Parts: sequence; C-alpha cells; structure tokens
Amino acid sequence: MLKIYSKSDIGLIRQTNQDACKSGTFPDGAAWAVVCDGMGGVNGGNIASNLAVDCISDQMQSSYTPGMSDNSIKNLITTAIYNANIIIHDKAKDDAELNGMGTTVVAAILSNGLAHIAHAGDSRAYLLSKDGIKQLTVDHSMVQEMVNKGDLTEQQAKIHPQKNIITRALGVEPSILIDYCEKEFLPDDLLLICTDGLTNYVDAEQIYRLSGTMNAESLTEKLVMLAKDCGGGDNITVVIIEN
Repeated sequence: MLKIYSKSDIGLIRQTNQDACKSGTFPDGAAWAVVCDGMGGVNGGNIASNLAVDCISDQMQSSYTPGMSDNSIKNLITTAIYNANIIIHDKAKDDAELNGMGTTVVAAILSNGLAHIAHAGDSRAYLLSKDGIKQLTVDHSMVQEMVNKGDLTEQQAKIHPQKNIITRALGVEPSILIDYCEKEFLPDDLLLICTDGLTNYVDAEQIYRLSGTMNAESLTEKLVMLAKDCGGGDNITVVIIEN
C-alpha cells in the first residue's frame, strides 16, 4: 500500500510561492507525484510551475493503465513532460511579460515495486531505505557541472553564490532534455521529492536521521519546519511517498 504526504510552504522571505506540486494514486494502487519550482519573475514562475504540474498530472492520470510495462511508463512520464515544455514555451512566446519563464520538474510513478523518475533542473528525488539515503537525481545546475569537472567540492557547491543558476528548465527552449531513472521501491522505503528550498537548508544525513524517528506524515511536516528554522529563504515543497 502506497501512501503520499505533501506540503508546500512560501518560506520566510519570498512574497509568493512559485513551487507547485500534485500527487495521488491510480485505481490499481500505484502512486504518482509531480513537483515543480518556477522561475522568471513573480508571475512567470507561478504560471510556469502550475502549468507544468497541471499538464503533467492530467496526462499521467488520463493515460496510465494498470499493468503498463516499465517502458510504457517511461514513455508516459517523458511525453507528459515534453508536452508541458511546449505549452509553457508557447505561452511565454505569446506574452512579453512572461518571456523567459520556466520551471524545474521531478515527476514520478511508483508501480509494481519500481520508482520511475524523470527530471529537469535542480529539484530532487531521494530514496530512503534501510541502506541509507540515496539521491536519485543529479542537479542540472552550473555548480553541479563544476563539481562534475572537479573544479568545486560538494561543500563549496553548497555555498557558491551562483548555486541557483540551473542549466535545464521546462519552457525556456522549444525542446527539453530529460533525465530518467528507475529504482527498486521496497516495503518500508520512502521516496522524497523536494525543491531546493529544502535541500539548501537541510542536508541528506539530517533527513535520513529524522526518518528513523518519525512516521512519513510527521517527517513531511518536520522537514518544512526545519528548512524554515534554518533560514527559510526560498519556497519549500516536500512530497513523501511511503511503501
């Protein structure tokens, strides 16, 4: 049985919440979630993230069928994201005020003991299991590229002044490159999907330590609260799916 808990919070500094998320279950008990973090001015960021979440969740819900093959699920998620990219890009092109708007995305379907995850940008997915916590997504960001090249350490990347510059986002270009992965999702595992409003303030080890002391619902609330206690300089969105 999969259970889902989610919370999105404006944080302590921002005037609006440009994060958006939706999640739910399919009739066969499989679960889905979409998390987006918008960018491009107050209006642009809001519009991009909400458009993406609505478009992707609508398509996943209308096209998912019980017993789908792993490859069909991959195609479903990636196609939904491609379509959302076109919709956001077209809207930005038609309205000068929205020019340059975009959004990160993490979209997941959990079915038959597998987590199927697609993403673009620096919102993240983590698997929490008895073996520890593992980051399943790799940030599409300038500092991550510098880390990959060996120019920065992970610690330096955390405090780098340009750590918010992302190299991929939905809606900015007419097409989008999407990363996709599949991971075994066993009983008692948790999948955490979140925006950088959490990960900029709370590190993975802290998240894992807390997961051992409370249930998934309490953990969702606690992580948002902790990000605010540690500064809360951005919108914070946390979705936890529990097996």
